[in-house]
Amino acid sequence: MTRDDVRNAVIGILTDIAPDEDFDALKDEEKLRDQFDLDSMDFLDIVMELRKRYNIEVPEADYEQLVTMTSCIDYLQPLLKNQQMAS
Repeated sequence: MTRDDVRNAVIGILTDIAPDEDFDALKDEEKLRDQFDLDSMDFLDIVMELRKRYNIEVPEADYEQLVTMTSCIDYLQPLLKNQQMAS
């Protein structure tokens, strides 16, 4: 998956979790929680959706890697690439 593919995948998950938010205004370097009305349960939903949709396990110790869109992409792209190669 390209960086754009990963970004779109994360936005797809965010849209399902917070359908009333405007993700067109997303700033990649700012914390997702600061930009949108996301609480800790929403964050856990993101982690669960990554597992469900892409078979990716995000250990709790790595949750800090998912705070901004840029950090999400940096963290998830290699994992998603490995998933694609395994398929």
